[in-house]
Amino acid sequence: MEERKSAKNRNQNIILENKEKLSVSGVEHVTSFDENTIILETVKGILTIKGSSLDINKLNLDDGNVVVEGIVDAMMYSDRESIGNKGIGFLGKMFK
Repeated sequence: MEERKSAKNRNQNIILENKEKLSVSGVEHVTSFDENTIILETVKGILTIKGSSLDINKLNLDDGNVVVEGIVDAMMYSDRESIGNKGIGFLGKMFK
């Protein structure tokens, strides 16, 4: 828990070049990825990247750096808690 608290104080940088190359620092974990969506756990929350032909070109979790190439259409932050409910669906919520 202390490790996560100290990570919250770290900075995060996001650089998007021509909607085709995205560099993100402060990444702790790659939760999921495919050619249309990449979900990253970062020091500032869950970062969801949407686009087309997305590819993780560079991944260094020791330094917390990720480089994504492809067409980036959207980026959105959410809380860490919301990632646990993603993909459960209607029936999963009913039988909880």
